[in-house]
Amino acid sequence: MTALLENPTARVKWLAAPSGAAWLEQAIAHPELVLIDHAHCERKAAGVALQLMFRYPSDEGLGAVLSPLAREELEHFEQVLQLLQRRGVALRPLAAPPYGAALTAQVRRGEPKRMLDSFLVAGLIEARSHERMALLATHSPDPELRALYGELLASEARHFGLYWVLCEERFGREATVARLEALAAMEAEILANLWPEARFHS
Repeated sequence: MTALLENPTARVKWLAAPSGAAWLEQAIAHPELVLIDHAHCERKAAGVALQLMFRYPSDEGLGAVLSPLAREELEHFEQVLQLLQRRGVALRPLAAPPYGAALTAQVRRGEPKRMLDSFLVAGLIEARSHERMALLATHSPDPELRALYGELLASEARHFGLYWVLCEERFGREATVARLEALAAMEAEILANLWPEARFHS
């Protein structure tokens, strides 16, 4: 399985470490759980984009970027929801792994550091989603799931690219890279211990 992870499309520069073979095995073994969690992730990503727009209403450039992003995240949510419905799988709450909360806890208080960290955390989550979708698009035994994840790859890459642009425009490359390196190392550390149930970010 380790050789399977040598997929160049799954390498993302934002990330400090690639996903392990154990996650891919877990995700392939429990596709319905991953799909349900994927739907929740898309919905949450839309919520994050909207939350940032409301937090910084005077930043006109922010709204111009994040409003379309939020709409696209909801379109993806609907796409995954339709697939679940076709398979007779109900969307239901799932116990959340520590990933999202642990990353959010790294966001510093006080502006402008809070803005930078918020953008970078959102971008890291998008980057990890892209990496794992690339793995599933390549290695899932289910043709329908391979097609779904493959279809979403380009937009996921664009999403974390948008967060990078927002950071670099407002904080410069040097500050953005330095803080991203610290957060990416923490993100990889959070994922080092595999969550016992299959999740997109377990």
